[in-house]
Amino acid sequence: MTRSALPAVSALLSLIAFLTLPQASYAQASYAKDYHWLQRSAQGLELRAITASASCPSVEIDGTAMPLKERATPGKGFGVLSCFILIDDTAKHILLAGQEIAPPKARPDTILLIGDTGCRIHFPLVQACNDAQDWPFARIANAAAQFKPDLIVHVGDFYYREQACPLADRGCKGSVYGDNWATWEIDFFAPAQNLLTQAPWIMVRGNHEECQRGGQGWSRFLDPMARASQTECLSLHEPYRIDLGDLSLIVMDSSTASEWRMNPIQKEIYQKQFASLEALAPEGPIWITMHRPIWAAAAQLLGKAVGGNATLAAAAPSLPARTQMILSGHIHTFQILDFEQDWPIQLITGHSGDQLHRTAPDHPSGLTLQGAKVRSGLSQSDNFGFALLRRQDKGKWQLTNYDASVQSLTSCQLAKKSFACR
Repeated sequence: MTRSALPAVSALLSLIAFLTLPQASYAQASYAKDYHWLQRSAQGLELRAITASASCPSVEIDGTAMPLKERATPGKGFGVLSCFILIDDTAKHILLAGQEIAPPKARPDTILLIGDTGCRIHFPLVQACNDAQDWPFARIANAAAQFKPDLIVHVGDFYYREQACPLADRGCKGSVYGDNWATWEIDFFAPAQNLLTQAPWIMVRGNHEECQRGGQGWSRFLDPMARASQTECLSLHEPYRIDLGDLSLIVMDSSTASEWRMNPIQKEIYQKQFASLEALAPEGPIWITMHRPIWAAAAQLLGKAVGGNATLAAAAPSLPARTQMILSGHIHTFQILDFEQDWPIQLITGHSGDQLHRTAPDHPSGLTLQGAKVRSGLSQSDNFGFALLRRQDKGKWQLTNYDASVQSLTSCQLAKKSFACR
């Protein structure tokens, strides 16, 4: 190479380096909206709100005005106020900022299931967040709202924009990123705004809401536990029970459960938590919702299934015999499994926005997952969507998986620890 060519080569290398650098974070224009929703937490039923105002709003409950209390004050990256108030389950009319919020039902008959809703920006996996086809969460939330569910369960992973969009990628150009209000708003609250007030929510913590990832936003806005400072991230929360009429739904935190290798310390923790559910739900059937599934078929390699959680599976013998179903996300597909052994149904609804796991086997029957042999199973990995559970008689439920266009993809009848789909 001649000396005269060096400046040109240097300039070319500098240009390449510049084009492959991540975009700098910047303050995205706010939607200038406040958000509010009902949430079933460990303390009971809460009305929660996020506001850019200097003080918390007031709510009118059955004709009586009450001020919300501060939950988390503004801080670095979070220029909004988080507020809450406990509400009695008998409330009939809830009005905040001129908007009616659907009151709770003691016995929810229609339960909406969504999960893994954020838009992934974590190189090398980069989603086209600006494309409603590639990231359809807003479409899904609006479509699901039409069903007027009695209860909404988000099975975790709200926050996905962890890194800047690469300059060369136009699909996510201009996206904010990082654990801050601008990201939480665009990844979850803004696209979900029409769904937020349709029914009480159960917010399940995902691995993307671990303390070192989206822990600040989780603690400020969605964490179901009460403590002295909601700006401090809790590494693991205890199980709590929600009464669904004739069954108990237990909310657990599996966000950090070691997946590929069994962690003996965590195994002991989850054994104790599983064993505690007998006292937490002393009678009737039990469902558990936690983000990481105990059993899952994310892929099939050389005839063997890949998926599930080694730590949770090791602790599973401590599950109460009355446990009929586990509701999870984490695997970006719709999947339902029952087993030859006396294990609960594993239902996965992690297909509501983030990149799909199209490697999941369509028919996992006969596979062995973390020591459990699948008696019957079904995966639908090619469509974003959501699921609805509709209560039937004699303890049975109808489960329907819908795509983003509200087309029914499959319908299953659930009874105790087994199911049949068509």
